[in-house]
Amino acid sequence: MKIKYLVFSILFVSILFSCKKEKEAVVEEPFQYEVEQFADVKILRYQIPGFENLTLNQKKLVYYLSQAGMEGRDIMYDQNYRHNLKIRRALENVYQNFKGDKTSENWKNFEIYLKRIWFSNGIHHHYSNDKFIPEFTKEYFDSLLKETNTELSGEAYDVIFNDADAKKVNLDESKGLLEGSAINFYSPNVTAADVDAFYASKIDKNNATPIEFGLNSKLIKNDDGTLEEKVWKVGGMYSASIEKIVFWLEKAVEVAENEKQAEALKLLITYYQTGDLKTWDDYNIAWATSTDGDIDYINGFIEVYNDPKAYRGSYETVVQIKDFDMSKKMAVLSENAQWFEDNSTLLPEHKKKNVVGVSYKTVNVASESGDSSPSTPIGVNLPNSNWIRQQHGSKSVSLGNIIEAYNQAGGTDKLKEFAFDEVEIAAEIEYGQTADKLHTSLHEVIGHASGQLNEGIGQPKETLKNYASTLEEARADLVGLYYLPDAKLVEMKISPNEEGIGKAAYDGYIRNGLLTQLVRLNLGDDIEEAHMRNRQLVAAWAFEKGQPENVIEKVVKDNKTYFVIRDYAKLRVLFGDLLREIQRIKSEGDFEAGKALVETYGVKVDQAIHKEVLDRNAKFKSAPYSGFVNPVLTPVTDADGNITDIKVVQPTNFVEQMLEYAKNYTTLPNEN
Repeated sequence: MKIKYLVFSILFVSILFSCKKEKEAVVEEPFQYEVEQFADVKILRYQIPGFENLTLNQKKLVYYLSQAGMEGRDIMYDQNYRHNLKIRRALENVYQNFKGDKTSENWKNFEIYLKRIWFSNGIHHHYSNDKFIPEFTKEYFDSLLKETNTELSGEAYDVIFNDADAKKVNLDESKGLLEGSAINFYSPNVTAADVDAFYASKIDKNNATPIEFGLNSKLIKNDDGTLEEKVWKVGGMYSASIEKIVFWLEKAVEVAENEKQAEALKLLITYYQTGDLKTWDDYNIAWATSTDGDIDYINGFIEVYNDPKAYRGSYETVVQIKDFDMSKKMAVLSENAQWFEDNSTLLPEHKKKNVVGVSYKTVNVASESGDSSPSTPIGVNLPNSNWIRQQHGSKSVSLGNIIEAYNQAGGTDKLKEFAFDEVEIAAEIEYGQTADKLHTSLHEVIGHASGQLNEGIGQPKETLKNYASTLEEARADLVGLYYLPDAKLVEMKISPNEEGIGKAAYDGYIRNGLLTQLVRLNLGDDIEEAHMRNRQLVAAWAFEKGQPENVIEKVVKDNKTYFVIRDYAKLRVLFGDLLREIQRIKSEGDFEAGKALVETYGVKVDQAIHKEVLDRNAKFKSAPYSGFVNPVLTPVTDADGNITDIKVVQPTNFVEQMLEYAKNYTTLPNEN
């Protein structure tokens, strides 16, 4: 599971000092976090603190794991939509070979369209899932194709300008979960009913250690009506990419920090070679229990948010280096995991009696690819398998340098616009960053690790179906919200002040859930993305249930709407009540109750408030979404070709990095 939301906070710029041989102090230029902005996207950079202190073998390990991740880049494009690779490559060819006027509005709009495709790994928005509408004319596009001798025809050409495949991931059952989704996890003739029937005969609800059926395959319907899984493995679908992933993973094994880390990597290689989901479980157990070493990674087909049926995993990689100081401070959360479980608001029968192995680290990202790039999570908790988490534990990480980059590139203008008064603004400035980091930690370490399913109840993707992801994220958010004002965090010395932290966290969550996150939607749209649904669900439910006691008051001041918390203690009780109910829904597999919660509170948007928010936000130039270019890891070699060092080079241009990736990591054919 992962968190993907941004932090609006005050900008702090650190000026670093160095010393010349003559002992003369000089001021270094501040690191430039912002690269460029286009459409609704801001491109940032991040630093890799501590990389220079790694041993040569550790640097090699980071490099090899990063290369393995990049080799799967094409997979994510193809998973997102069946024509993405053909479209992206055609547009890249146009971009690199067009010699005409590059000052026209049509050309500028063509550039933006291509950049949006790069940012979203395809022709659909990374967050709203809506297909991009080009702002250049069809006639102009035809002239570009002709002038650059670029071939793009048929459905791949038509879809750029027509209404087909308008939504990457559709969660509106009335439109057909699969029929209304462009995601390439199923052949176009497969229905949701087909998926249910196919897996019904395979899934044993009494199996205490089930494999993640469908996680690494595309389900297709043959001409004779039979269903078949095309497995993503060496010799199977995506083989050309996976063979290269395996090549780099094998090199990583040679420089692994310890035997357990090496064994986990070997199991991952075997999984990629065989496609066996039992091996995937074995790997996840080995990976989750491999907690020594300074280098770690996420690699595989993992998160199922992009599958309306919640079976198939998107390709994702993150390579990370331990942040020693912050990890030491936050390890106390893991050590007290049982206390949090015992003192939660869950029903007794839904509490774990023995919370196993929740390891937590703050890490610094060294490289990302697939579903984690350019748009990245800020926290991750894996593995996703409930029984592995319960029996063997899990790993939670907070991506420290990513959070730092977001914070450094932020500002207070939007805060001042949407916060109710100076008291709320001051609290956010003083405690907001700390509160947000703590919430991320509690969400990942305690939230996702808490609770248990009733005996005989299937996995959430089977019982809660298309609502599983939203409800799980809401559940983890609520765990964090419930504990943020608790004195236990101060006692543990990870929170400076329970009242200040709690109020800042609650103000920010309600403000975001009911107001500021709406800037990410077009007027009239429903909320589709699971994390956005989760935040509105929690905030809207608390607002409604608290109305009799005026817990949260809707205030209109100077013709602007605000949601003002009047009773923080009662709001905490409400958060605890909703946490208990969502855990009950998950534990009992209560689909109807889960559906009612999400559809009632998480999907529909108050159109008058939405228009107001968009109007208030229009004066700000900062884009609502951010993502990153990766630092370039560059090997230094001796005369014999042996790697003697790995240097970090910061990119300065988003386009250059995307074209470099296209040149170096093109592995798959246009159609798969």
